[in-house]
Amino acid sequence: MCGIVGCVGKTPSQQPEEVVLAGLARLEYRGYDSAGIALNSPDRSVPTVIKRTGKLSKLRDALAKNPPAPATAAIGHTRWATHGEPSEANAHPHVSTDGRIALVHNGIIENAPAFAQALRAEGQVFVSDTDTEVVAHLLGRAVADPDLHPWSGTLSGVEGDEEAQVRLLLAAMLNVTRQLVGSYTLLATCAGAPHTIVAARRSSPLVVGVGEGANYLGSDALAFADFTTSALEIDQDQVVAVTPTAVTVLDRDGNPVQPKELNVDFLRDRASKGNWATFMEKEIHEQPRSIFDTLAGRTDSDGHLTLDEVRISEDVLRRADKMIIVACGTAAYAGQVARYAIEHWCRIPVEVELAHEFRYRDPVVSEKTLVVAVSQSGETMDTIMAIRHARNQGAKVIAIVNTPGSTIARESDAVLLTHAGPEIAVASTKAFTAQITATYILGLYLAQVRGNKYIDEIQGYLEELAQIPDKMQEVLSNGEYVRQVASTMTEETSVIYLGRGVGYPVAMEGALKLKEIAYIHAEGFAAGELKHGPIALVEEGTPIFVIVPTPRRPELHRKTVSSIQQVKARGARTLVVAEEGDTSVDAFADVVFRVPPAPTLFLPLLQVIPLQEFACALASAKGLDVDQPRNLAKSVTVE
Repeated sequence: MCGIVGCVGKTPSQQPEEVVLAGLARLEYRGYDSAGIALNSPDRSVPTVIKRTGKLSKLRDALAKNPPAPATAAIGHTRWATHGEPSEANAHPHVSTDGRIALVHNGIIENAPAFAQALRAEGQVFVSDTDTEVVAHLLGRAVADPDLHPWSGTLSGVEGDEEAQVRLLLAAMLNVTRQLVGSYTLLATCAGAPHTIVAARRSSPLVVGVGEGANYLGSDALAFADFTTSALEIDQDQVVAVTPTAVTVLDRDGNPVQPKELNVDFLRDRASKGNWATFMEKEIHEQPRSIFDTLAGRTDSDGHLTLDEVRISEDVLRRADKMIIVACGTAAYAGQVARYAIEHWCRIPVEVELAHEFRYRDPVVSEKTLVVAVSQSGETMDTIMAIRHARNQGAKVIAIVNTPGSTIARESDAVLLTHAGPEIAVASTKAFTAQITATYILGLYLAQVRGNKYIDEIQGYLEELAQIPDKMQEVLSNGEYVRQVASTMTEETSVIYLGRGVGYPVAMEGALKLKEIAYIHAEGFAAGELKHGPIALVEEGTPIFVIVPTPRRPELHRKTVSSIQQVKARGARTLVVAEEGDTSVDAFADVVFRVPPAPTLFLPLLQVIPLQEFACALASAKGLDVDQPRNLAKSVTVE
């Protein structure tokens, strides 16, 4: 949630303000309710701030109507409201009392109310309801404090009066951020320092892009991928000064540090819609490739599985007596699918916990616990806090993320990357199937290390997994039928999803997709729960999706077909996802979506696709914004 972009200097073709607007457009998928920009230059006495509620296009229109003077530095922000309603007053940037400092912020400052109370007692007037304005005033007061000692280290890229101002702003940022409790990415531009942006981060992402004649800042490297492929990773509690020609990074004590370099070339092409009407459609159809890429290169020359980055000894993995998967939303459903496979292959108990509940219920965690954190962005704040709690209890943490260098990846003991490429649509699709695939790789790796499976058995599972991309493509080739069915259901107000075994989390994920983008009430239930309450919801015409297990699991299959019969007898409209050749469902199904046969544990990778396509098509038929549904953000970077 929230997008932050900064640019200082000039590209060959664009001014800083144009770069910032382009970067914010790249980050629109994260979700937001207002947008703003601050412009700085030598001829300005204070930064120029322009803010608008609603879409970024309104900010563009405001700038086009009254074009500001060219800038040498610009910072911009798309806000997802956490403190105060969506309004221009609450939109970022916020400014210090004298207007000399403009600030944008991602995250939540937990002790802002205490600071605000103290500032009001001293006569400070606030114009917004945000925690960000509090920080802007703190920075303004710190810079103006005659007792503030300017930062005295080596500073490149500025000189003269501007250098003196930057040294003050760096000292102020170091001083203020040490007092803040919570999470933040902060970007500040200051009058008197028109060629510099000073930034800081804690538990919220910040990346610096390194270009020629201009440098960039962003909450996501995607923001500046059109302008450079070189980036620097800003770590926890670091402060950075960025000029057109230099980047100075400091730790929380003001000591210079060398940041890690990143190449973000892979983002540029894969973050485009191409010929697809929506990013979600494109990403649904990218799943065969993302599964193939996630599986690729996982074995060594002897056929043994390997992880991307492991700092856990095999002895520790062998001694583990429990696994806890922590995740939120779609990632949690991927974890629930994984539980079936990992328990089956490794004979180790697996719990799946919602990350935001994990540390508040006093979980039983020890040095023998393996915690697996699943997150597309690697910046999900609830999951970050969960793994920190787990590590404090002595547990080892394995991260499954799509973003190398993300906070969760850096703070974990081992990393397994999903190579899904950028996922832009807010509703996750290819990340879900890539996460399932990655957790399967993890499960087989543990079975290998712990001796639960022979190498030839593991290779057999990997060979079956390697066939999934082609089978996915087969399901996608029949998508037109799914879209036709969806187009007839635009007036529905409630949909039920049923599944058994690994089909149960698939049912919940299908329901979540419909809620997220079509704004239709939908619930996923375990099919066996029907007679324990949910069957009371069934009436004439109620649409019910049923995820049918393979007939090769006859007992589970028979019970699921019985559930279809029960709801059909009460007037439900049944939409069934079943294997090709499974004719036993035909007599009780109004609609059947077919998937190719696959092993039981791998069927979710195929069965979820018709549910994704259905939700996408139904939302499109209703004329809704598929990629940016209301009230939602792609990356939830606050608790």
